[in-house]
Amino acid sequence: MLAQEVPGSVQFWNNLTTHCGKAFEGEIVAGGKEGDGFTGEKLVMHVRACGEKDIRIPFFVGEDKSRTWVLTMRDDNLILLKHDHRLRDGSDDEVTMYGGLSPNTGLAGIQFFPADQFTSDLIAYASNNVWWITLDDTSFTYNLRRVGSDRFFSVKFNLTKEVAAPGAPWGSED
Repeated sequence: MLAQEVPGSVQFWNNLTTHCGKAFEGEIVAGGKEGDGFTGEKLVMHVRACGEKDIRIPFFVGEDKSRTWVLTMRDDNLILLKHDHRLRDGSDDEVTMYGGLSPNTGLAGIQFFPADQFTSDLIAYASNNVWWITLDDTSFTYNLRRVGSDRFFSVKFNLTKEVAAPGAPWGSED
């Protein structure tokens, strides 16, 4: 890489922060099924907080405000994805802070996150999970594939149509 080139992860990060403070509605594009807790619910992501090294994106499923995607930019330009899950009272869910670290700086439009050791220890069946996020001018797509199984889930958010921010996620200070 030439010294003047901006790593894909930094381009991705910078593009994502342009949406800070905004909320967008999404739809399941793969892996949804009746009774899964997602299908038939209003799905909203809110790029709620953007710091120099972290971005917090609550993902609301109907009235369920338990999920927040936490992206952390490390000094080596690798991005860490964690899933912060909270109970209604704001305390940590039994299964929380799982995710993975991007194996390289990736591309401006896509970042991959294979499950890390913490995730494997916490949720053995998720050891083969790979999450990825795609980002372009019109959409943000969150994806999960459990390698070696049929498990695939994808939800796509329309970045061209902002919706009202749904309030604070469970466990938030404000």
